[in-house]
Order: sequence, then structure tokens, then C-alpha cells
Amino acid sequence: MRPALPLLLSSVATLHSSFSSPLSKSAAVHRERSVGSHSHASGSSFSKTGKLSFFLLISFLLTQNLFSQTKQTESLQQVWLAYNNQTRFSDKWGAWADIHLRTKEDFFSHLSSSITRFGLTHYLNDDTKLTLGYAYITHFPQDNHGNINRPEHRPWQQLQWHNEYSRLRLMQWFRLEERFRRKILNEDELADGYNFNFRIRYNFFSMFSLSKNKFQPKALSFVVNDEVLINFGKEIVYNYFDQNRFFLGFAYHVNKHDNLQFGYLNVFQQLAAGNEYKSIHAARVFYFHNLDLRKK
Repeated sequence: MRPALPLLLSSVATLHSSFSSPLSKSAAVHRERSVGSHSHASGSSFSKTGKLSFFLLISFLLTQNLFSQTKQTESLQQVWLAYNNQTRFSDKWGAWADIHLRTKEDFFSHLSSSITRFGLTHYLNDDTKLTLGYAYITHFPQDNHGNINRPEHRPWQQLQWHNEYSRLRLMQWFRLEERFRRKILNEDELADGYNFNFRIRYNFFSMFSLSKNKFQPKALSFVVNDEVLINFGKEIVYNYFDQNRFFLGFAYHVNKHDNLQFGYLNVFQQLAAGNEYKSIHAARVFYFHNLDLRKK
């Protein structure tokens, strides 16, 4: 397992170095959005981004090949639903909120987890922001807690930035999480105390306009999104690689700021035992709602 970790981290470093520093101010004209807004870029920039998106796809396929050779891989079909909100109060401050619900198997059979997440956002500039927050997660009955829900408390910190071009929007973030998951006594009872580990996440999001009116209301875009999640901490022994989430789909632009995204999500996850894996095939439907409360 350990040789795979440098490969994943190398992929992340390659992607990150391909873009300008997140602290640099982009050429965006319109500044509040879920994953970007209108600005200008040369054709070479678009071509470069296209190559990077292709690299993401190749990285995803390589990850599948590396970890799918075990015989203990469970395949699941799920539905992932989410509402995501970013609200800006002033030039420097805003708020983050998202709510998720995921099914367990056979698309609509039982529930897997629910997430409620909030955060306070500080804008370094219009394109770069820091967020500190807290999430409460309910892991519904499964695996070693078949008859009870397992709660999780998850503080988190995030650096997020945007790059915008004529027909392309990019968003990236690094997120650090501190996961406090309640210990399990048996199938029917929780134990005292919590299991703890850190997790770092790198998310790369790209949206390509498919309409003549670009990202205006009622336009349609193509979305490619990949996120790598890495565990670390004293309690992590076998599964430093946690999971990879690869999404292909579309975005319908409800208005200049909001969009509805829908498509196919593959989650490939290594479990704590190290030789057990899950391959999740999910229908993902996310709504992104953005508010700007600043006086115009």
C-alpha cells in the first residue's frame, strides 16, 4: 500500500504546480460564484487545461488499476445528494454551508451517511479564500455497527481558489480535517471515546461551457471533477490512501451564480484493514447556491 502514497501525492503536486499561485489575483471580472466567473485567457491556456483534465482521467484509471487487483473489493450503487451554499457578507467575510445525504446500496436501499457542515470564510481577495468550520456526520448502520448509528465530529480548515477563462472555470482546494469518530463496542452499542485521525483532501474541479451564451442562465456546461483523500495520524496503519472520487457530468446554470450538477461519480475507497476496498458507482446530484449580500 505505501508505494501508492507517493504516486498520489506526486499527481497532486503536478496538478497544483500547473496553475498560478492561489494567492495571485486572477483576471476575473465577475467575482462571486460557485466555481468561477467570466474572464479572459489565451487559447494556449485552454489547451493546457485540457491536457491537465486528460491527465486527471489517466490518473483515475491508474488508481483503479493499482487498487482493484485485490479480491476483496465490494461494489456498491448509491445516490449522493447535496445542497451547497456560499454566502458573502462583505469584502472580507462570508459563510459556508452544505448538507449531504447518501444512500447505502442498490441506489435507493437504506441510508449510508448524512453530513451537515458549516464554516466561516475569510476572503484574501476575490479569488482566494480561507474557511474554518465544523461538520457533524451520521454514519447509519453498516459494517461493524449494524444496528446503531455512529456519530462523527469533524473540524476542518480549507484553502480554496479559482481560475477563470472565457469558456472555462476552474476551482481547487486543499482541505484538512480532524476526524473524531465514536468508538464501537459491538453491533448494538457505542463505546466511550473516539477514534481519531487527520485527513487531507485535494479537489480539482473544471467546468467547460457547452452553450453559445457560456455560463449565463439556462446554459449547459460539462464538468470534470477529481478529489484525492489521504489519511494520516497515529491510528492509521494500512490505509494511508483513503479514497479517490472521480465525477463526470453536467451543470445547468439556473442563474449567474447558481447551478445544478448531475452525473456519474466513482468512489474507490480503501478500508482500515488495508486489503479490503469499496468501489462505489453513484448518481450524484448537487445544487450550488451562492449569495452576495454586499451593497452594490
